Amino acid sequence: MNEQQGTDAVGPPWVVRTERLLLSAVGQGDVDDLFALNTDPAVWWHFPSGRHVERSQTEEFAGVCASGWRRDGLGYWTLRDPGSRILLGVGGCLGVREVAWNLYYRLRPASQGQGYATELVRAARDWAARVDAARPVVASLLEHNVRSRAVVERAGLTQVWRGPDRRNPDPSAVRLIFADRGVSDEVLARLVGGQDEPDEREAAAGPTVEP
Repeated sequence: MNEQQGTDAVGPPWVVRTERLLLSAVGQGDVDDLFALNTDPAVWWHFPSGRHVERSQTEEFAGVCASGWRRDGLGYWTLRDPGSRILLGVGGCLGVREVAWNLYYRLRPASQGQGYATELVRAARDWAARVDAARPVVASLLEHNVRSRAVVERAGLTQVWRGPDRRNPDPSAVRLIFADRGVSDEVLARLVGGQDEPDEREAAAGPTVEP
């Protein structure tokens, strides 16, 4: 396997194999597993108000993911164990406001701390470059989420913006935006402005990278 690319494609990017993961485009058939993931308070420690409490929230999330795949040919994958097909998490790169790829992931507590996030990020960045290298890869996270910050920094992203998180009920919350390259003021303004739009919130629970 090419370590730099970090992926071994078994078809279009809808289905991708990495060293330890089976990545498949999110669809409505994944809603039950994703609802179980997104209702777990342990994966929302950094942003408790984002936890899903109704199945319809997860259905909406899956719908936005599917729309991204149809629109851009790339989006969020489920992460599953290739043998058991047990859900380990969800993530990837989704087109945001037609100006960037939003890097996102959320892992089950039992799947954290094993390097899966780094493996996913490598695959997501590789496919973003293959599909549309002109778009920067961006990640947005809360400042206190130090574990996710470490993941994106190891992936080569650097901080390009710091400011208030307008969709957070905590008025003191600070959001950081990272990118794999310099971004123009216009692009940055569109990314920051997207915090208030429902589709953007649901598509990425951010844009957000999660532990």
